[in-house]
Amino acid sequence: MTNVWSKRFELIRGFGWIALAGLLLGVIAALTSGDVRFWSALLGVLFFLPAFLYTYVVVIWHWKDRYRGKHSDFWGAAILLETSGWLKLIYLFRHLIPDMRHSGRYADSSHLGQQFPMNALNPSRQE
Repeated sequence: MTNVWSKRFELIRGFGWIALAGLLLGVIAALTSGDVRFWSALLGVLFFLPAFLYTYVVVIWHWKDRYRGKHSDFWGAAILLETSGWLKLIYLFRHLIPDMRHSGRYADSSHLGQQFPMNALNPSRQE
């Protein structure tokens, strides 16, 4: 795996923590009223939106650059044409997260260019 993908995966993790804070602010907005509701909802959306948009784009980049499977045409059409986002979410769990964890069909990264140490993204995993 190249340095670019390591950086992208780390950014997804970082944005994920920020998005979690945004979700907590959304819960606060749902449970309060008045100015607190408005500002916590606004901050919640602002915290959640970067993670959502970046992950959305990384799913497309991943399919274009690193997809391993037998249905590339299907995933390409589904990711680019489907508007609700459900298939992007399915792709995230079936392809992007396994690639981040070096599991399943993404366990061996030798044919994807540069060799990547298996424990770089998961320090608890030994080679």
